[in-house]
Amino acid sequence: MKQFILEFGKDFTFIGEEYRVQVGGQDFYIDLLFYNRALSCLVPIELKIGKFKPEHIGQINFYLEALDRDVKKPNENPSVGVILCASKDDAVVEYALSRSMSPTLVADYRLCLPDKTLLQNKLRELTELALESGERDEDDEE
Repeated sequence: MKQFILEFGKDFTFIGEEYRVQVGGQDFYIDLLFYNRALSCLVPIELKIGKFKPEHIGQINFYLEALDRDVKKPNENPSVGVILCASKDDAVVEYALSRSMSPTLVADYRLCLPDKTLLQNKLRELTELALESGERDEDDEE
């Protein structure tokens, strides 16, 4: 998953997984924490295996506040939260975010990449085809 997030752009730097923040003597754990160099801010990412629920906004807002009060450096911008869900209802997301001033994004994710071995085999096939085609072109020129 870290690798997937890093594909968002080169400006994301991984800070931690199950990143601990402590509030009032209690420990809370952010699924993934990144820093975005272009935005100069912390980016907590919460991973939800099910459908988006409005209460996820409260959780990420709590994490944003904890990060901004206790972790963020004075020269950094306020944190931006991301909630990745297996699915979402756009109307529910709109209602959940409508009164929130929080910089939070909600997205559904899809795991669509084929198996690594399958990709390697396909790449090998294409490379062999390209080589064979190149050899045929050389034979035609002679």
